[in-house]
Amino acid sequence: MSKKVSEEKIITKNRKAFHDFNILQRMEAGIALTGTEVKSTKDGKISLKEGFCHLREGEIWLKNVHISQYPYGNRINHDPLRERKLLLHKGEITKLGTKLREKGLTLVPLSVYVKRGKVKVELGLVSGKRQYDKREEIRKKDESRELGKDFKLSNLTGKLK
Repeated sequence: MSKKVSEEKIITKNRKAFHDFNILQRMEAGIALTGTEVKSTKDGKISLKEGFCHLREGEIWLKNVHISQYPYGNRINHDPLRERKLLLHKGEITKLGTKLREKGLTLVPLSVYVKRGKVKVELGLVSGKRQYDKREEIRKKDESRELGKDFKLSNLTGKLK
């Protein structure tokens, strides 16, 4: 007997969000999609680059996320930039609503993945980074990369002797 493993297949990540924002909190949400959107998303034809979420009438909506039209969708194809409803519990929505009213906080999609056959979105409650914070982060990444190279070279020379 084998155990059922809930595998997650990551479709896309919003790399720009990790660079431009400080991520304060993460959460998972379902997304209401039409049939051609699901097929196109599972093919990886989705872009989160300019996406964000907003609260309207007690519901959270995903905006500016581009899902390309499905090539075999004929006349029942979807609008690539339409607003999509996020599926969250009412308690989660009220908590997010209070946090979104704070100055400087935004809800941004971080990644899209398939979990147990369903398309899910990882959302992040974020605040914007300053330019000097971005430069500092880039400097730290470069330093760690250089240390890794030096360490790798020292291990290689030690093995060759």
